[in-house]
Amino acid sequence: MCGIVGAVAQRDVAEILVEGLRRLEYRGYDSAGIAVVDADSNMTRVRRLGKVKELSDAVDATQVSGGTGIAHTRWATHGEPSEINAHPHVSGDISVVHNGIIENHETLREVLRERGYVFESQTDTEVIAHLVEWERRTSETLVEALQKAVKQLDGAYGTVVVDRNDPSRVVVARSGSPIVIGFGVGENFIASDQLALLSVTRRFMYLEEGDVAEVTRRDVTVFDAQGQLVERDIAESNAEHDAGDKGQYRHFMQKEIFEQPTALINTMEARLTKDTVITESIGVNAAEILAKVEHVQIIACGTSYNAGMTARYWFESLAGVSCDVEIASEFRYRKFVTRPNSLLITLSQSGETADTLAALRLAKEKGYMAAMTVCNVAGSSLVRESDFAFMTRAGTEIGVASTKAFTTQLAALLMLVTAMGKQQQRIDGAKEAEIVEALHALPAQIQAALAYDKEIEALAEDFADKHHTLFLGRGEFYPIAMEASLKLKEISYIHAEAYAAGELKHGPLALIDADMPVVVVAPNNELLEKLKSNVEEVRARGGLLYVFADAAAGFEADDSMKIINLPHVSEITAPIYYTIPMQLLSYHVALIKGTDVDQPRNLAKAVTVE
Repeated sequence: MCGIVGAVAQRDVAEILVEGLRRLEYRGYDSAGIAVVDADSNMTRVRRLGKVKELSDAVDATQVSGGTGIAHTRWATHGEPSEINAHPHVSGDISVVHNGIIENHETLREVLRERGYVFESQTDTEVIAHLVEWERRTSETLVEALQKAVKQLDGAYGTVVVDRNDPSRVVVARSGSPIVIGFGVGENFIASDQLALLSVTRRFMYLEEGDVAEVTRRDVTVFDAQGQLVERDIAESNAEHDAGDKGQYRHFMQKEIFEQPTALINTMEARLTKDTVITESIGVNAAEILAKVEHVQIIACGTSYNAGMTARYWFESLAGVSCDVEIASEFRYRKFVTRPNSLLITLSQSGETADTLAALRLAKEKGYMAAMTVCNVAGSSLVRESDFAFMTRAGTEIGVASTKAFTTQLAALLMLVTAMGKQQQRIDGAKEAEIVEALHALPAQIQAALAYDKEIEALAEDFADKHHTLFLGRGEFYPIAMEASLKLKEISYIHAEAYAAGELKHGPLALIDADMPVVVVAPNNELLEKLKSNVEEVRARGGLLYVFADAAAGFEADDSMKIINLPHVSEITAPIYYTIPMQLLSYHVALIKGTDVDQPRNLAKAVTVE
């Protein structure tokens, strides 16, 4: 959940480290710190509470210099946000940054106190610093000390260590939290995400589970969990250089909302012909596997869970395959029965979501026919550990509240559903052509939907003094209402809930009054008349209605109901389309509320801890 950057170079690295933290600030932003060692073994550590800008100003004022360094931006797990809890943590000559959670830190803390160590912070990370310092006393090398230390750790960690007495190298370890090594010319780098390093390199190595590596200016040496010397592939990245720039937009979230037509084109590129889905583009042996699937189990968290809930309707109505969707943090801790010929699908923007990754590893032991992931980050843990991966190609998403990752997940899942139905002869050529036609039309339709931005901005003014909002949808639009509710609460801090509209009489009607806006997602489909009845139930109780409706749905505005009339789109892709105005509504309400749109309080982008 936090962000790590490290470097070993001949030049001063402080500016590189701080720039890397800026690019990773979406992962955590309650404090930040840097430790740099020069050729004479002088170490300078600077830490600040707040965002990376605070650290950057302090580094400039301190005139930090040196060719070896580590840096970190934090999202608090153990210990409140404070300068003393900020990384790097120091023990003697050892400095450490760390992502993840050390579950046995209390036990280790007691052991280390008995050895005479004094703890300055409330963090679990300080345990690692003291452990490495202790092991360094009896180890020939720093990498040997780290190997001994990590054997004593329970939990998840991506950690980078520097010894001020040996500024020629840094050592790193990875278990459950991603670490990537970037290769330069006469210099090398470390980060928790390649995005941090795109300004200095395009060549990357991804460490595997249990790896420990030693990084110098000229060499990278990797040892596996058994301590054996291993080779890891080096890949050339084609990630976007300018992903860290907002360009003409006020916020990353706004930029990413408006990038969705292009993102969807990228998701569908080389996967669709004029009227078919190319099954082979989904993955190696995908056709053979999809033909045998009798049940689909989707595991995800947050926004990805809402995408899975939407896809469940498609799997069952289009492909005729039963589908269950479960929150990863629940799935991994319950006893479950694996159905015959069941395909496990994990959904994640980052590919590093801790609960989803743990659920995948558990499920692989339980007899699933195959495990696939729908993911946005190549080289991530979910991609590497699944049998095959369907990449969404959304491009880097910086805003904490996911937008283009959600819509591209939905497009990918719809293509997957179509391929599965085709392989099982439940979707014929005519139906496949209809689905593909709807997908091809979608980017232009979403581009047109973005033109409603000003109208929705004006509508958002009505939410300026509101503290609660109810979202309603039916069928596959219930999960879209769930996602709309999540977006509003994430970035505006308005308490929002979503309900299947047919459930109104079973409790939510008690909440309806003039201070409770009710937002309705109303396409012109077979459930429209049922939905209209639910709308009347709200109107009869004095509720304020905001209906996003198909223009042909027949809603009429009055003092209690405002209508955003949208053009008709295919029923198949309508859930993706109707997501766009919901995102715009949340964005503009957040602007009015004056919240931090890109970095909402208490949240971080990549949830790599439990």
